[in-house]
Amino acid sequence: MDDDIVSLIGLTVIVNPSCKEDVNFNCDSAHQLYLSLYLMTQCQMKLHHSVTSLAQTLDYVEVARERPNSEHYILHQLLLKLTERKILLYISGQLYNYDTVTRLTSSSALR
Repeated sequence: MDDDIVSLIGLTVIVNPSCKEDVNFNCDSAHQLYLSLYLMTQCQMKLHHSVTSLAQTLDYVEVARERPNSEHYILHQLLLKLTERKILLYISGQLYNYDTVTRLTSSSALR
């Protein structure tokens, strides 16, 4: 398992130990859809996919968030939030790098 997922599960159980016993708010299992979205995001970032590709994955995260009964599974919501956060950080980093390179190129051209 990915370190972030293990940490997420561990923190969930530490913060709310009773969640393991509460059937209505399952916090120690995740469905394939949510894990697949997270792992797909990780692969896209490691393989340096385009911002457009990651934006599409962000749309998939939003669709998954709207699935019926997904709010009853704490781990699903946390995993979707983690995935969303990773995508947004990656995209902002890519845009910052693009902006920096553009500025450096422009200032070199002016000299």
